[in-house]
Amino acid sequence: MGFKFKKYSLAAGLLSATLLLATACSNETGSDNSGSKDGQVVVDIFNGKVEIADQLKALTDAYTKENPDVSFNIESVGGGADGAAALKAKFASNKAPDIFGNGGYQEALTWKDKLEDLSDQPWVKDAYESALVPMTIDGKLYGQPVNLEGYGFAYNKELFKKAGITDLPTTFTELEAATEKLKAEGITPFSIGYGEWWVLANHGLNVPFAYQDDADAFIKGLNEGTSKIAGNEYFDKYFDLLDLTLNNGNKNPLTTDYNTQVTLFATGEAAMIQQGNWIQPMLDKLNPNLEVGFIPMPLSDDEAQSDKLMVDVPTNWVVHNGAPDADKEAALDFLNWTVTSDTAKTMLVKDFKYVPAFKTIEASADDIGPLGAEIQAYSQEGKTYTWQFMKYPDGAGQEFGSSLQAYVGKESTREETMKALDETWNKLKK
Repeated sequence: MGFKFKKYSLAAGLLSATLLLATACSNETGSDNSGSKDGQVVVDIFNGKVEIADQLKALTDAYTKENPDVSFNIESVGGGADGAAALKAKFASNKAPDIFGNGGYQEALTWKDKLEDLSDQPWVKDAYESALVPMTIDGKLYGQPVNLEGYGFAYNKELFKKAGITDLPTTFTELEAATEKLKAEGITPFSIGYGEWWVLANHGLNVPFAYQDDADAFIKGLNEGTSKIAGNEYFDKYFDLLDLTLNNGNKNPLTTDYNTQVTLFATGEAAMIQQGNWIQPMLDKLNPNLEVGFIPMPLSDDEAQSDKLMVDVPTNWVVHNGAPDADKEAALDFLNWTVTSDTAKTMLVKDFKYVPAFKTIEASADDIGPLGAEIQAYSQEGKTYTWQFMKYPDGAGQEFGSSLQAYVGKESTREETMKALDETWNKLKK
């Protein structure tokens, strides 16, 4: 793959992109969770990344072609739907999937009793060691890293050129200046979709967490009552960045969902969007000739500090330890096949546009698209921050989102919002 990650350089998190546009798609292979149908083993997959629903179906179809005794029932949920709640509902109604996603760290601990130990799987040796950390508990591995993902502000190169932006902004002051140049040309600088709580609470709020001198120490302080979000320099600066997007973005941000946000950007109606390389397949469908790249979400004017993207393992495939034996065996074999077979490895980089989490999977810029290539380049240069939002107390993300949406709607002040964030943490911490 051409680059390596230092151990612990990745703090995994469930990319809230796993909670995208509500939808469902399934193979017509049965959905009775009985483990078999017409002599076939039926593996149920709960997919929280709706933007790869088509690609996942094609991947499972390819496996079935090689293994005709196994078929799949896929349900993809996201967006306005609460994917975590939908998954819990599946288990509560005895319709637990055989394979589902998990973001690691706090989420791994929450679901540990339902997860199969994958420590002995043949693919483990091929993964980047750092990519296995989020799903490792007490020396045992409970998840397969899906890929690496990253985010910042994706930007439209043609619109930047039209506005005369020749030097990409890497600091907050430079981003302000670029915003003014875009406006002077009649271009809307930002496509903002703050109708999605995770855009604010996970991806947005992650930035000031990541900027802390020691993010883990800061989070430990929040848990122990010795740290506060209110009054913290970087959280205050995050609101400056948020204000910049609000004052220079599309109208009605609170009723703009993920699908609309990406469409506004893809069709050239805005020059920048706070999203990640996971939007590449959607961009390719809407505007295949769109030239895009990434710039950071800067909170300061120190370029060494601000010129970084947020890169990590977004989610991991896990296997339900209570699945029927035949389902479990097929699920384990499928996961191994996805990262070892030439067919699947090619599909992961060419169709999914995934930046691989495995040393044995190679990806070129042509394979993973321009946004993936930028994530790879920033990673190679060590210009990345890790994701901290999966270290939030369980349930905090949604409450953070509500508080930040109240700020966006001018129902609360900056100070009131930061106080509400602290109150949420204190209420939900364990």
